[in-house]
Amino acid sequence: MSIRAVAVIVFFLVESGFAQSTPGKQQQIDSHARQAQEFLKANRPDQAAREFQEILRLDPDNVEAHANLGVILSFQGAYEKAVPELRRALELRPTLWNIQALLGTCERRSGQVSAAKADLEKAFQELQEPNLRVQAGMELVEIDAQAGELDQAAAVMAVLRQLQPANPDILYTAHRIYSNLADESMLALAMSAPKSARMHQVMAQQLQRQGDAEGAIAHYREALKIAPKLPGLHFELGEVLSTLPAGEASQAEKEYRAALADNPFDEKSECRLGEIAFRDGDLKAAFEHYSRALSLQPDDADAGLGLGKTLASMHQPEKAKAYLERAAQAEPFDAVIRYRLASVYRDLGQTADAHRELSEFEKLKEMKDHLKETYHEMRLRPGKEERSDPDIPK
Repeated sequence: MSIRAVAVIVFFLVESGFAQSTPGKQQQIDSHARQAQEFLKANRPDQAAREFQEILRLDPDNVEAHANLGVILSFQGAYEKAVPELRRALELRPTLWNIQALLGTCERRSGQVSAAKADLEKAFQELQEPNLRVQAGMELVEIDAQAGELDQAAAVMAVLRQLQPANPDILYTAHRIYSNLADESMLALAMSAPKSARMHQVMAQQLQRQGDAEGAIAHYREALKIAPKLPGLHFELGEVLSTLPAGEASQAEKEYRAALADNPFDEKSECRLGEIAFRDGDLKAAFEHYSRALSLQPDDADAGLGLGKTLASMHQPEKAKAYLERAAQAEPFDAVIRYRLASVYRDLGQTADAHRELSEFEKLKEMKDHLKETYHEMRLRPGKEERSDPDIPK
């Protein structure tokens, strides 16, 4: 946004303090204000600034003039000069949240970090316009990150991601903050409990991301020796084992069952057992496992997909449709769900719906293929991999 655009916005948002001036002085102020507005429209901020300074000479407590002058100075990079103007406008009108956000930004750029954090925090809570709130939040995140206050930065990032979930700058900053937070936590764990089951679990997760399945398995097994009942270990080991060739992957079922023995409410393990049963052609067992998973977590897209494809294989497309539609709502970017839903629509004679879902499937498949290439270039495995389905076109 240009200096002129921002300044004009502030010009109209801030109420004038002209009413208490004498008639003669009022006319002069009105004249300077009109001239300033013309200069702003013509993108001549220096001349507009002089007009606002004249207004302040006539009326030192004019909120509008202080605010606009501060905006102009800030967008010219004169942050130290902008600070007192913005601060005075805020003293005169404490509810100018956009001015408070800009004040915090100028304070940060002029080295007044503590004051900047306080002003940005207050403005961030009050701002309603999404773009202004995002700008204030990003400034606040940088302050927290530079101070090593990663937990606070992460809390702000969570709000920003809700405001603009597809903003690449927000997503990149979130990745940086979360990665630094993960590194910091792993270092603290390594220093405080280097031989613990949790440390082996973290090392296993890291090795799995790097594609070292054998190394990950070794650390998961070591963790289980230390803490056999530690939540999540059996399931995570099963996930790695399931990626191995068929003979070794059969060990995964044992781990999923062990996970359920430790925690009967583990819907993910129920889903995986349903998957294994479906793959083996045992539709009755698959139905039972997926139904159990869905009863534990009604919004579990994996369970909805599993139950939907199982019912479709049992020649019950109408029932399958309801579960697959619900799964698509929960996971709109899952290509497998879209393909299965297209197949069910086709079986039910809903041709237009089938074409729509198949088109979505093709788009998502292309996106997933590109994502796989990106991970391959980075020599990493995705944090969450889409489950394979032999019926889905490669």
